[in-house]
Amino acid sequence: MTPDQIKAAEILKGHRESIDRLDSILTYTLGERFKHTQAVGKLKAEHNLPASDPAREAKQIARLEELAQKADLDPAFAKKFLNFIIGEVIRHHDIIKNDGQ
Repeated sequence: MTPDQIKAAEILKGHRESIDRLDSILTYTLGERFKHTQAVGKLKAEHNLPASDPAREAKQIARLEELAQKADLDPAFAKKFLNFIIGEVIRHHDIIKNDGQ
């Protein structure tokens, strides 16, 4: 390897270590988020509330798009990501509700 390639490999290693660390943070953060949404799902099921809250979801999406812009993250990606998470949460809430019936 040339000296430039060695330096590039070292820089690449540092970036990959940061990515791995951030992936761990994202995974644990999502795990914590889903613990709370599961609790919300149980509460909704116990009180016969709908699994979905479109008004809150719209506010959350708008909030996340704004945060994404501030974080220099593509707002369209942030919206897709949150829509995916919301879909999973609603799916879990429906499962919780149907298990209680």
